[in-house]
Amino acid sequence: MIRARQLEFGDRERWAEFVRLSSSGTLFHLPEFFDYHPPGRFDNHHVVLEDEGDGSIVAIATGALSTVNGERWFRSYPGASWGGLVLNDGAGLETVEECVDALIAHARGLGAAGMEMTSPPLVYHRRPSNYLDFALVRRGFTYRKRELTAVIDLGRMGDEVELAFRDSARRGASRARRMGIEVFEEPDFSAFYPVLETNLQERHGVRPTHTIEELERLRGLLGPGMITQFVARGEQGVLAGMVMFRCNPRVTLAFYISHDARFQALRPVNLVYQEVIRWARDSGYRHLDLGTFTLDMQVNRGLCRFKESFSARGHFRDTFTGRIDG
Repeated sequence: MIRARQLEFGDRERWAEFVRLSSSGTLFHLPEFFDYHPPGRFDNHHVVLEDEGDGSIVAIATGALSTVNGERWFRSYPGASWGGLVLNDGAGLETVEECVDALIAHARGLGAAGMEMTSPPLVYHRRPSNYLDFALVRRGFTYRKRELTAVIDLGRMGDEVELAFRDSARRGASRARRMGIEVFEEPDFSAFYPVLETNLQERHGVRPTHTIEELERLRGLLGPGMITQFVARGEQGVLAGMVMFRCNPRVTLAFYISHDARFQALRPVNLVYQEVIRWARDSGYRHLDLGTFTLDMQVNRGLCRFKESFSARGHFRDTFTGRIDG
């Protein structure tokens, strides 16, 4: 039998170790990730699912309680790209279904009327399966949305990574080099942040998810090598950049990508893509996730084509929703 209970401060060490050794755990599931959020931003309620016999951890569900249309819902996780159920390699279908049932019963006991869950794409799993999807759909859950994220299979690239790109992508990177632009690893977030902030405001009317202070705090909490920033510099200054998250040993995620629109014709982003892809392959990652090119299942065609030109292809980032008060 599997029991569910809220994770407590004393569980942190076991929690972190389980995530690191799991099949599907990522940076967004680690206790250190939740430490950077200011108190009160979310009503966090993380759940551990344990074997009643020996007390060992079977799964973890990071989540928070939210108000949805006047009702209480358990959401995994509203403050991250995804949450879902973190499982180990040994979890078969029967175990996954037992975990889902225990989590639903726990959320129902909290007075939740429904549950929402966004899982990492399958490329993040050490041993991919659709057992969780099956268990949720079998219990009446439906897809609220199925976003597409652009994933590069680094194992399919040879020594010359640019040979995997379309001509337009290679030409753009070559032009940037001819214009004297170079890409560097840059630890100072303030070097790239103004470019990111301006671009998001002008194009989408939004601010970055993190402030500079939050990025610095998150990097400090997670430790060396978990967040890496690359910038493209020319004689005009910083023209573009990319902030990479080490989600797990298999996948690195481009959490922020942006450029100075005034210098778009110099193609600094093309060179950033090329050099980061080379870095990710040389660092031993299997996949590089360039982030979504859909929003609420509406496709940004230009962004889709651009990411595809660097050999990326779309993978589902699914969000399930279902009522549990029946």
